Amino acid sequence: MRHYETMFIVKPTLVEEELKAKIDFFKEVITKNGGVIETTLDMGVRTLAYEIEKNVRGYYYVIYFKAKPSLIAELERLYRVNEDILRFIVIKYESKKEQKAWASLVDKANKKDTKKRSDRVVGEEEVKLSEPKSEESPAQSQPQE
Repeated sequence: MRHYETMFIVKPTLVEEELKAKIDFFKEVITKNGGVIETTLDMGVRTLAYEIEKNVRGYYYVIYFKAKPSLIAELERLYRVNEDILRFIVIKYESKKEQKAWASLVDKANKKDTKKRSDRVVGEEEVKLSEPKSEESPAQSQPQE
């Protein structure tokens, strides 16, 4: 199996559920065709260098994976027929030097992902700590007669 990286830009007009469905679809295509996803990198919405199909911004997503060469043709075909994909690229890492670079990119992406997750967890804990205690029930706050 060879080492690959694919990056695609999705239209920014999609809602979060649609965006997640598109990303999950391409991940599923890779895994169903015998590929192994090493890690992913969610780059978020960014400004495009130039306007593409009247879009000034796009949602960037990167997947690092190992697969057989036959998968790439199918993946590229699916990118082309999908109207919500503005641009895509698939990069193959062949030489030992390139594979080391691929491994370091995977490590960096994993570190960013774990940092985002830990920041998210810390943020949720802070919210829980800052929430006010539940107030007394209305029955207790009314004076008894």
